[in-house]
Amino acid sequence: MIIQHHSHDIATDTGIMRTSVYRPQAGGQFPAIIFYSEIFQQTAPIARSAALLAGHGFVVLVPEVFHELNPLGTVLAYDDAGKDKGNADKWAKPLESHDSDTHAMINFVQTQNYCTGAVGAMGVCIGGHLAYRAALNPAIKAAFCLYATDIHSDTLPAKAGNNSFERMKDIQGEIHFIWGKQDPHVPKEGRAKIYQHAVTSGINYQWQEVNAQHAFMRDEGERYDPALAIAMYQQAVALFSRTL
Repeated sequence: MIIQHHSHDIATDTGIMRTSVYRPQAGGQFPAIIFYSEIFQQTAPIARSAALLAGHGFVVLVPEVFHELNPLGTVLAYDDAGKDKGNADKWAKPLESHDSDTHAMINFVQTQNYCTGAVGAMGVCIGGHLAYRAALNPAIKAAFCLYATDIHSDTLPAKAGNNSFERMKDIQGEIHFIWGKQDPHVPKEGRAKIYQHAVTSGINYQWQEVNAQHAFMRDEGERYDPALAIAMYQQAVALFSRTL
């Protein structure tokens, strides 16, 4: 489908969050996917991923995940300085603020005449964690989480009893976990911990481990695996077409 792209500054509990919207150019209503980026925010690879998904008949929202901590429109470079700043932002923003961001985007989607009101979540790296975290909201019908960091370690700031790992049982929609076996950020022991918790929690999940490194979806850099990336997009489109 031919798509269009525009931005909205959405009011959240912690300030204005610039959000890019990719959606079909055709008239009508479409289900929405909140697409959470890496720590670098909306880089060119993230924008291309969002556009690809939108071309399959979805309204795709890409929020600036650390909007409170940066000027609007900030994009960090894939270098040491960008990595250091993005990681500092990750440790500075509590999960409760990500929750309120998700709530604001759901409210936004449900008031747009080009949306059906059905919402899913997808993300990569910290964005995979945020897609998982978004699934704690009952309005999120499905989540597709690619190499989600920091779930197993419980290291992101949150109030007592509100960490992502322990709250897995609260997920009501369908959730897909995808991991790279060669990913040092989520080692074998961490994946096993999450898997066992998914088994005992009783949630509706699917689990997949592939021979890939961290960030294998990013179409810049030496870790990119285009064959796996295509397969992941196909799986994500299938999930959201079925559930949304």
